[in-house]
Amino acid sequence: MRHDSMNIETIILGAGGHGRVVLDILQQAKSCKPVAFLDSNPALHGRRVDGLPVLGDTSQLPDLERRGVRRAIIAIGDNGVRRAMGHLLEQNGFELVNAIHPSAQLATSVSLGKGVVIAAGALVCAHCQIGDYSILNTGCIVDHESMIGTSAHICPGVRLAGHVTVESGAFIGIGATIIQNVHVGFEAVVAAGAVVVRNVDPMTTVVGVPARVIKDSPSADQFASMMMPGVSDDARDPMRVAPSPTAAD
Repeated sequence: MRHDSMNIETIILGAGGHGRVVLDILQQAKSCKPVAFLDSNPALHGRRVDGLPVLGDTSQLPDLERRGVRRAIIAIGDNGVRRAMGHLLEQNGFELVNAIHPSAQLATSVSLGKGVVIAAGALVCAHCQIGDYSILNTGCIVDHESMIGTSAHICPGVRLAGHVTVESGAFIGIGATIIQNVHVGFEAVVAAGAVVVRNVDPMTTVVGVPARVIKDSPSADQFASMMMPGVSDDARDPMRVAPSPTAAD
């Protein structure tokens, strides 16, 4: 089984720092055969990153599919872009694989979506549900019966107690702690080192110990506009990969 899986050719979307981490996870897990990166940065095209070629941007997907490469994983830090790329890959007939580091510990009852990245030392306890395209980063703890939504990012060293819900697109910053039974809303941000002791509203940013709101959730009209189809315009993440103009049409 392991030898068969090692022959499954897989592409990685995103050749930045997170892409290098994902490549290392796949190589150590021996779960597939990474063959190339795709990245929107033209300066990387034609170069090699940790031994793998950067073939170009997402306009290369049809050619890869014709060559028989039909599996991929997304290595992009921006939650909205990662979700959009997942949809794009599936529309182009690609299967999303998971990257799970061999040192990560997952209970047998954990439910995993597709395109999930679980980094070194992560601990996921009994009956947790991990949504599509989510990232559980280095050394994080997700305790029993917690739910991680689509395209959420649980950063290194985060500690989630039991029965925590992190909704789609939420970002839990490095070293944050969330006590039991807390609900973190859609696209919310929990700052690094925060201790969250009560529910966090959608599209809200909280900081501190105990965590307090520094950015209120939007009005109903603003929230509705944010839910319109499209890709996040937050360009602060250097691992961001935007779809090509053709792919986005």
